[in-house]
Amino acid sequence: MKHTLRTVFLSAITFSLFILSPVPVHSAQQKILIGILPEMNVFKQKQRFKLLGEHLTKKTGVVVEFTILSRYGNIIDRFATEKMDGAFFGSFTGALAIKRLGVIPLARPVNLDGSSTYHGYLFVRKDSGIKSVVEMKSKKMAYVDKATTAGYLFPLAYLKENGITDTDHFFSETFFAGSHDAAINAVLARKADVGAAKHSVYDREIKHDPRVERELIILAKSPQVPSNGLCVRKGLNESLKNKLKSVLLNLDKDPDGKAVLEQFGALKFIETTANDYQPVFEMAKKSGIDIMKYEYRNK
Repeated sequence: MKHTLRTVFLSAITFSLFILSPVPVHSAQQKILIGILPEMNVFKQKQRFKLLGEHLTKKTGVVVEFTILSRYGNIIDRFATEKMDGAFFGSFTGALAIKRLGVIPLARPVNLDGSSTYHGYLFVRKDSGIKSVVEMKSKKMAYVDKATTAGYLFPLAYLKENGITDTDHFFSETFFAGSHDAAINAVLARKADVGAAKHSVYDREIKHDPRVERELIILAKSPQVPSNGLCVRKGLNESLKNKLKSVLLNLDKDPDGKAVLEQFGALKFIETTANDYQPVFEMAKKSGIDIMKYEYRNK
């Protein structure tokens, strides 16, 4: 009888301890998916983000996977369909995602020149004879993508500010190069007369190919807009969101962060908020674009 009572007593204690301190359930290793824009050649982009992904994984304890988009506009569609947890949005795609998807900006890189913003360039060949908007008429134009600030929104706003209301029929031909370096190379190779691209890629291309500086000339530049920064989906675990932000903001203070930043091409990361995208919203307004209704997919 005593043995029976002792067994029941011990069983009750064990059950109580189980309720108070449940055994953790081991699930598959947690992962998060982060999108990257095709700012430059896909192989260059993969290499640029490689160490950053490894560092974020190590510091957060969560496997960070990157996926590179084939087009800028794809990131808005795929963010939802592929259930991405975050993305390094460009300034225009970031503005679209803030308004349409409710994403939360966390941090953006400080460029090697000390800026945390970028601007767009409108450029031509030096031997083209094009010196202003007037000479651009009936020429061939190389945009980057309909969902880029420097590669589409800026030249559109610039043309309208210079009296060109019918931008669709101003050039003899327009096409979307797909990346900023491709738009630069299109003008360099005489496949286009006028091109648009972000200044950081333009400056990077000068280092890779001296002909860019020697043969091209910049006719106009846009207002400053925030560098491509990490935004995460609303509803992402608060602790994980804070970890991601903290790791990025402390990269320049981390012993392992120097190599990460060097490969990424940045000095450090700084905090970013939705207010930093205000210049983009203003540029869209000048272009006659309604952010909430804008068709950002290339035709």
